[in-house]
Amino acid sequence: MANPETVTAMTQVGTMPRDDNDSAVPTLGMRQSKSITFAAATTGAVGTTTLFTVTGTVAINVIGFCTTDLTGSGTIEVGVAGNTAVLCDQQSATAIDNHEVWYDDVLAVGGNVYGTWHVINQDVIQTIASNTVTAGVLNYYCTYVPLSDGAHVVAA
Repeated sequence: MANPETVTAMTQVGTMPRDDNDSAVPTLGMRQSKSITFAAATTGAVGTTTLFTVTGTVAINVIGFCTTDLTGSGTIEVGVAGNTAVLCDQQSATAIDNHEVWYDDVLAVGGNVYGTWHVINQDVIQTIASNTVTAGVLNYYCTYVPLSDGAHVVAA
């Protein structure tokens, strides 16, 4: 493994980050990301959106990072079918502001981001309930560890 002081570049090959010597860089797990720019009639409409497609069984942690304040009177949560807020608890869209990290039941600017690991074998979904989210940008980051043979996660 490359010495951290000598790594000059890091690239992403598949879902495992690699340094300029093509050596795997240790992380909390493999990762995927997905960005959503909300608009009332499409991405901000009431309903569910698949964020990450899960194959097999994985241990997973999902966080959202807001880069533009969310607006609108809708609520938003992240989870799986049958438990739609298991990964990121329901929040009012207007409570999620620029520079905030969202995980579990936490909205915070900076600080430690730990989140809870969950074992799942279903796709990760975002649910917008009651009313629309009219604007804003959320970047979702999914860190996962495959548990079953061939298990993986990809951004939907």
